[in-house]
Amino acid sequence: MVLVASPRRWWARTLAVVALLGLGAIGITSLIPSEVIARTENARLEEQQPAPYARVPASAESVNDRVEYGELPDDVEVYETDGDFFFVTISQPPQSMLSWLIGRPDPVVDLLTEEGRNGRRTATQNREIALQQMRTATQEAQFLALTAAGYDPTLEFGAVVVQDILCREPAEDGFECDEEYPAAAVLEPADTVLEVDGMEIATIEDLTAALEGAEAGDTIDMTVDRAGVGELDVEVELSTDPTDPERTIIGFIPFDSRTVDLPFDVSIDTAAVGGPSAGVAFTLALIDELTEGDLTGGRDIAVTGTIRLDGTIGPIGGLEQKVSAVHQHGVEVFLIPAEQFELIDADPEDPDDGLCRWECLNEAGHGEVVLMPVATLDEALEVLESLGGDPIPA
Repeated sequence: MVLVASPRRWWARTLAVVALLGLGAIGITSLIPSEVIARTENARLEEQQPAPYARVPASAESVNDRVEYGELPDDVEVYETDGDFFFVTISQPPQSMLSWLIGRPDPVVDLLTEEGRNGRRTATQNREIALQQMRTATQEAQFLALTAAGYDPTLEFGAVVVQDILCREPAEDGFECDEEYPAAAVLEPADTVLEVDGMEIATIEDLTAALEGAEAGDTIDMTVDRAGVGELDVEVELSTDPTDPERTIIGFIPFDSRTVDLPFDVSIDTAAVGGPSAGVAFTLALIDELTEGDLTGGRDIAVTGTIRLDGTIGPIGGLEQKVSAVHQHGVEVFLIPAEQFELIDADPEDPDDGLCRWECLNEAGHGEVVLMPVATLDEALEVLESLGGDPIPA
């Protein structure tokens, strides 16, 4: 008797083998870094480079849920709000070949070179700086919000932090540095400057004063605080500013932090979120809770933008990814920096676009994100009032 294999069994075995090969391919491509095949342009060098990272949407989260108050004086009241303000985040994770293949068709997935993600800093240094920027943003937001709400907070300058070490002559690859300033030998990004020649440094103005009369080639004594190491005493040779031969520099780009003295305790839990782009959202949420009425008009409002002490709103990175995050989280109004408004191509005639500009507010359908440009805190308050929110009481 001759046995003949069932056609169904043959096809089942074939499909099983194909399925196993497919699973194997998925497993392998999920382990291979994307830089093996992924390339994107280094805009500064105008050349294609490996792209091991990608900038992608992350989340839209309520600021109101993160605000906490200590014991309040009898004349201070925190008001309930019907709507929330949302701050928006992005992420820049490493990519595998599999995630690159999946995300390649998505226009809001931006591939990043090593330089595009970290610049000349390490990932740890970037993280330290981003967290310091977030702490400063919350302090400035508290100062502006309490001032708008009728209180009298006091703002003080905090520590001076090394944001970037300057490079005198970049290498051809654009990432390394062929010739560094002498400061690069002893200073690192994220160092906090404590003293210069025995003078305590609390602001950038203090740093400028400490260098008054110094010339290129002079040596100064500095005390810095380095994350994970502690205080260090270093000697730094000064240099000439390449853009101003009359000016003497240490050789780094600084930024100074802020601390605010409040009439009562208020804090914003930023968790592990870094960067300054939530400043406007923090400010509006605090104003809303510390004044009568409802700034949001009862709706949820997403907001992004840095905020300066004069109330002007500055640009942020990853705007397209943040718009996508807002859309995915179902928040339908998004206040963005006015100077970046034209970067978002929102077509009100395209029902599949999911976005529209402020002109189509009344015609926006459910699920569409309405983009509202704001240049100052006052403009943001006016926009909120036009959406049905209450004005700040006089």
